[in-house]
Amino acid sequence: MSDISTEIAPKVLDVRPVLRSGGEPFQAIMEAVQELRPGQGLKLLATFRPQPLFRVMASRGFDHQVREVEDGDWEVLFTPQTDAAPVEISADAERPETWPDPVRHLDLTDLGPPEPMVRILAVAEELAPGEVLFALLSREPLFLFPELTKRGHQWAGNFDETGSAYRILVRKG
Repeated sequence: MSDISTEIAPKVLDVRPVLRSGGEPFQAIMEAVQELRPGQGLKLLATFRPQPLFRVMASRGFDHQVREVEDGDWEVLFTPQTDAAPVEISADAERPETWPDPVRHLDLTDLGPPEPMVRILAVAEELAPGEVLFALLSREPLFLFPELTKRGHQWAGNFDETGSAYRILVRKG
């Protein structure tokens, strides 16, 4: 039996009519991403090569393949990254891939404990409910996790591809 039968077909989203009428399809694209099943990809049809979307989708764990199709239109296949480090999430965090983009970015890789934890907690308190911050650390912040949970915040994190930096998203509760 072939593995093809167990693969999930990508969801197809054609935003060309929206673009041709002068509309902005970003919200529709993000809604489509939220509706994807685990392991499912997204095939996007657009009137241009959507270069800015590549970074957004990469931050949500997707690789992309691009090809020009008829009449100068573009087809982009976004597929879930399979070689990424497993993501740990707080017990109350549902689908971190659907969280909004971070409003704050912190590079704390050059700081020793407990300074990264102190800074993350301080910035988290400044956020509006539902807003997200992204932080890059030199080690896994084991003592930070229970503090975030105690304060009602959600988190998701993992090591980068090299294993040398820990990435964490914190969503204010």
